[in-house]
Amino acid sequence: MQDQTVCVSPPAISEDGYVSLTTPVHRASTIAFPDVASYANRAERGPDGYSYGLGGTPTTKQLEATISALEEANGTLLLASGQAAIMLVFLSVLKPGDTILIPDCAYPPVRSFCKSFLAERGIGHRVYNPDWSAAEIGDLMDATVKLLWVETPGSTTMEMVDVAALVAIAHAKGVLVGCDNTWATPLNYKPLAHGVDFVVEALTKYAGGHSDVLMGSVSLRDDGWYRTLRATMGMMGLGVSPDDCVLVLRGLETMPLRLRHAEKTALVFARRIAETISPQLVLHPALPHSPSHALWARDFVGASGVFSIVIPEKSEPAVIEQINAAKTFSIGASWGGTHSLLAPMSVASDRSFPKLEHGGTILRISIGLEDPVDLWADIGAIIKAI
Repeated sequence: MQDQTVCVSPPAISEDGYVSLTTPVHRASTIAFPDVASYANRAERGPDGYSYGLGGTPTTKQLEATISALEEANGTLLLASGQAAIMLVFLSVLKPGDTILIPDCAYPPVRSFCKSFLAERGIGHRVYNPDWSAAEIGDLMDATVKLLWVETPGSTTMEMVDVAALVAIAHAKGVLVGCDNTWATPLNYKPLAHGVDFVVEALTKYAGGHSDVLMGSVSLRDDGWYRTLRATMGMMGLGVSPDDCVLVLRGLETMPLRLRHAEKTALVFARRIAETISPQLVLHPALPHSPSHALWARDFVGASGVFSIVIPEKSEPAVIEQINAAKTFSIGASWGGTHSLLAPMSVASDRSFPKLEHGGTILRISIGLEDPVDLWADIGAIIKAI
């Protein structure tokens, strides 16, 4: 080999005796084949075979396998965000003339996608009240409905639905069920074990855990749908960076400890706040006063560090002043990282079934890893303002 070639193709080295505790970063666009026949028959490698970097490297496959094990799934797909993962399910399942049912408490971009993108392509959507019974939601499932979407607990306002009952009704009518499980993570709730067909996680949050990576996942029970979604990803040119996968794999190693710490601190705070102001102003399904508590206690093995406070209208100016003055909490979207976050928002304009008590500002709180004493100094000032 000439020097110029050696610079491009360095000599092989021995890896005998080398055992690392970390997942190596395998980066690739081109996948090399040993001969012409192997390249010509690359499709025979199947949906999980290596044929081009967009379809994955050993690094991405490691993360897929880890999430599949946690979700008790037959396969997992990785996308650039949780929202992208949800959209992959919708676009793979629905066709013109179909209808999807979404909860009133769904992540707001889900509703926007249905109203703007799907509607223009002949795909309808209906919004159901998460406070309705499973039978009442089932009454919306006519012959056009192909997918029921659930988010439990709901975004910001924390409503929960009876997933098992909805799955039974939906499957009896030939309707598939998908679930956004980001709040609970598979450590606290496993939707596939309750009959759900698709489970989405925003790995950006607890799995990544450090507010520095964006990623989402879809995990499935059915191999046929796994192949369909994988094919859709390929046609749309969707993939993720192996460098980002390593960040999520690293985050997963500490997720159980971070999640339990956040759960414990959040529950202490939520109880204290409820006792100080009013239980009705604190939205957390693990609190006994919550309308969703019985479902949470039946199906979940734990909670996350995210809950909300309803801010009385008369207190809003004083509360906003204290949020701006917070020393330990940051103000921002997302959650599940090491830093605690405050996200004041109004949800009334995004709801089809607005509740009087949710008409003003709701403060979503995400507990991180700071000392609870410092965190309570900020929260206590907000509660005093209320």
